[in-house]
Amino acid sequence: MLYAHVQALRSMAGGRGRGRSEAMERAWEACDAATDALPTDPAPYIVMLALLRFHSPARDRGWRATVRQIWEQVEQRDRWNREAHHELLTYMFPSWHGMGGEMFHWAQERCAHAPRGLPLHILPLVALAESHRQRMEKHGDRYGLTVHPWTDNPSTQQAWDNWWAYRAPAWPHAAFHEDANYLAHGLSFANRHKDAAEVFDAIGPHATDVPWSYCGDAQTLFSRHRTWAVRASAP
Repeated sequence: MLYAHVQALRSMAGGRGRGRSEAMERAWEACDAATDALPTDPAPYIVMLALLRFHSPARDRGWRATVRQIWEQVEQRDRWNREAHHELLTYMFPSWHGMGGEMFHWAQERCAHAPRGLPLHILPLVALAESHRQRMEKHGDRYGLTVHPWTDNPSTQQAWDNWWAYRAPAWPHAAFHEDANYLAHGLSFANRHKDAAEVFDAIGPHATDVPWSYCGDAQTLFSRHRTWAVRASAP
């Protein structure tokens, strides 16, 4: 599986959206070999999703059909796999192969069915951050740094209610800090600094560049909002 992952990264070094190449075929064959070695493991199919996202021609229907087939294989093995969900959501980003409405609808639909306590409930915040990033990239000053779609957005409360409140604090998942930074960011820009304090405390020093960098300098914003959260939660 590690070999398949390395082959996939090598195939991506040649540039995106070029269709099937020898490098992609080698990576795909390595994934096939990994599925033969351990048929119950979803990991090879997640790498296949990444290969399809990176190498697919823009919005190609044939490749989309293959994406659906690979996604079905993941669901049969691990229905709520975090990495697979993030990979497919990224595939649906307008900057890759989807559209804004499709991206948001799919994220909300998955959250509607996911059990409480799973980090998948952060997916709508990931879509929201990506939408903001694209608008900033496209419109720049006309969109403005002062426009924050997190204000009064229900996705932040949903993530709090359905993931944060039901998570197992003693057993954080491998990508906990990445997901927690999305929630801390959403709470901060919704001016819910007292609630954000609990999330910042769990994050500790493990700040992530995304999504803070979508709204300015990541280190400055993280430090500033963490300071405000500590003050808001003080007796």
